Amino acid sequence: MSEHGAGRRAKSGRAPLSRERVVTAAVALADEKGAAGVTMRALAAGLGVEAMSLYNHVRGREDLLDGMVDAVFGEIELPSPAADWKTAMRDRAGSARAALRGHPWAVGLMDSRGRPGPATLRHHDAVLGALRAGGFSVAMTAHAVSVIDSYVYGFVLQELSLPFAGEGELDDVAGGILREAPAGTHPHLAELITEHALRPGYDPGHEFAFGLSLILDALRPDEAHQSR
Repeated sequence: MSEHGAGRRAKSGRAPLSRERVVTAAVALADEKGAAGVTMRALAAGLGVEAMSLYNHVRGREDLLDGMVDAVFGEIELPSPAADWKTAMRDRAGSARAALRGHPWAVGLMDSRGRPGPATLRHHDAVLGALRAGGFSVAMTAHAVSVIDSYVYGFVLQELSLPFAGEGELDDVAGGILREAPAGTHPHLAELITEHALRPGYDPGHEFAFGLSLILDALRPDEAHQSR
């Protein structure tokens, strides 16, 4: 780099643009405004550059979305080769839930990209490998991944749509339902709220663990399932 270029960079106080920096900024913007809020103009403004300069690092918005989704996959822990398949799937599902809760915009995009990035491919290959190493046939591996991912993504979608974000807000919402509903009209709902949702320490995450256990306990790595 010339002295003039180095001086200009030092004067600006900003690191040079790179694909990684552009994608990282796009993920942060999406976390704040949702995927629809990630436009090339908005991203460039946040980076303090001209929009056209972004095209030196991404081909366009679709390529940018590819990178963003790949970055989220990169946050999900890979199954440990030393773990048994059930532990590996349980840990990976919990890590996926945490990553998707941190990036709510990503839930509907995770399997939508036609050009998956390296972290995405590495992730899928590791998950498939853990199941194959656990004795699953190719067909049963496909079934297992489908049902586990459907559960994880579906649970997170439902979780993100709930009208509360913590125990305090849950108490307000549930308490409001009990106060406003005519007495005795919804006994089973009232029972669930008072004896389950409003119990001290209730965490919706417990429901996630319960459902995941049902799925994992139902899966079997044996050849008998191939014909079903």
